[in-house]
Amino acid sequence: MFGLFGGKPRSKVGRWLDNRGITQEWLATKTKISRNTISKIASDKDYSPTLATIKKIMKAIREVDPNARSEDFFDV
Repeated sequence: MFGLFGGKPRSKVGRWLDNRGITQEWLATKTKISRNTISKIASDKDYSPTLATIKKIMKAIREVDPNARSEDFFDV
């Protein structure tokens, strides 16, 4: 069983994807980041991606939400 109420654990990126109905596969395709890395970013709150990875993710996120800031998703 995952999470506090049985749901899968999610990071801020994971919750953002879920709230918009966007798949991890979409993010992996847009960013050219491996599906495993995207999965880790979306589920592990303690995972710290590289700055280059954060930039790629934020570029894709801003296609959907132009006002998104990296501080909303990552501890930078």
